[in-house]
Amino acid sequence: MTFQDIILVICVSGVTAVAGLLFVAWMPVRSAQSAPQPITADISLLFRGPDLEHASNTARFILAQNSGETDWISLYRSFGARFPALPRDPVTDSDGSMILAAQDIQDTAVLKIDRVNECTHVQVVDPDALGLDDHHRVKSLEAELQTLRLASSTAPHPTWQADEDGNVKWCNDAYKALYKDVHGSEPDSKNPLLKSFTEKLDDKGQSRASLKVDDERPLLWFDVSSMRVDDGTMFHAIDINAVIRAEIAQRNFVQTLAKTFAQLSTGLAIFDRNGQLALFNPALVDLTSLPADFLSARPDLSSFFDRLRDNRVMPEPKNYRSWRQEISDVISAATDGRYQETWSLESGQTYRVSGRPHPDGAIAFLIEDISAEMLLTRNFRAELELSQSLMDTFDDALVVFSSAGLLQFCNTSYREMWKLDPENSFAEVTIIDTIKDWQKQCHPNPAWGEVRDFIMNFEERAPWDATIEHNQHSELRCHVDPIVSGATLIRFSRMRQTQTSAKKLTNMAG
Repeated sequence: MTFQDIILVICVSGVTAVAGLLFVAWMPVRSAQSAPQPITADISLLFRGPDLEHASNTARFILAQNSGETDWISLYRSFGARFPALPRDPVTDSDGSMILAAQDIQDTAVLKIDRVNECTHVQVVDPDALGLDDHHRVKSLEAELQTLRLASSTAPHPTWQADEDGNVKWCNDAYKALYKDVHGSEPDSKNPLLKSFTEKLDDKGQSRASLKVDDERPLLWFDVSSMRVDDGTMFHAIDINAVIRAEIAQRNFVQTLAKTFAQLSTGLAIFDRNGQLALFNPALVDLTSLPADFLSARPDLSSFFDRLRDNRVMPEPKNYRSWRQEISDVISAATDGRYQETWSLESGQTYRVSGRPHPDGAIAFLIEDISAEMLLTRNFRAELELSQSLMDTFDDALVVFSSAGLLQFCNTSYREMWKLDPENSFAEVTIIDTIKDWQKQCHPNPAWGEVRDFIMNFEERAPWDATIEHNQHSELRCHVDPIVSGATLIRFSRMRQTQTSAKKLTNMAG
């Protein structure tokens, strides 16, 4: 090669190099016309939609380690854990800037997203490199983020976030402690707590769940609620062990009451605050003849009384049109604790029915069969009337005092002789009051003191008699005889009374 050839090659090479330099210098100018020039930084990326247009060497290396369906998905996978607020899709609805704080409190870097024309510029920068306003905003975001982290980490109930596949992406300290208590290990993201229950949440996103720790400890109960978020579901588990224990205690208490009430002969019907039958015992079925399936269906008060009327277990109303008003009056009186009635039925039975208010607006009705008691009372009253009629046939004045000195009985002759009627007295008549009335109508006599002492004496006593002078009936014979139950019979007879009649009366008193 001649010297001229060498010179020619050098010239051609020089021209080519100059042309290359001019081309390289021209390229950025042309790129700037089609897209914004990216800001130079260690980590800087420029996107047009989901596609990467430009990236710094460090950023391009990081994205290469987390490839995805789109370049933006690669960005999300690379920086989403560090900056949780990073959106999964490119920002298209804002022309301003977004500044996202890092997950770690010690990480002072922020992710800055700028929307310029049709492109999105993403940059990881130091807060000190930002403007004063942006720096204050980042500090505020960091403070807010720290507060949220502190709130979640110190929350007493387990909280965790799961992705669409059910894997745990994040959990708080309470979740970690519970997981370790149940499984004895650190949380496994693919084996979350309460997984089988969280799959059965109702329409409101709530479910009651239990965890078994070991055979020696009782089940742990939680109310689990969920809320859908952008990239998964947030779960909250509230400890309800105290509620469960209270429900069990209440259920056991009700069962104990039911067993106790089952032994009662009195019918019991308890209605809750809504007016529905909450509890009844077998005696209610026996007394009212109401079917057990009807009572088990928890009828309301109106239906209950309607069925009683149909079964003729309560008195038939005189006016059926006023029946509803009568039932309302019954319920109102029971609510105030004022209802107590005696029902005389067509069958000859007699029921005592009472209504009592209970706590929390409940009402209890008690139905007791008092037919035997009423029959005994009627028979006793008939015997008293018979005895009264019999004693009224005697001419002698008869009066009976109890062991406490209270007047119990007197006949017509006594009322006529002494002009006294104890039944018209508002207070109980005592032997002291009676002796004062006798003394006013008789001459002085020491026998009155002996009569008083005899009646109030609880020792063994023997009959005795004495003669007294009445102001109108001249002389009277006073016979004092002890009778049953410590009572005393005092009989006043005129002196012309035959010995036969006196002996007859003495035998009857004995």
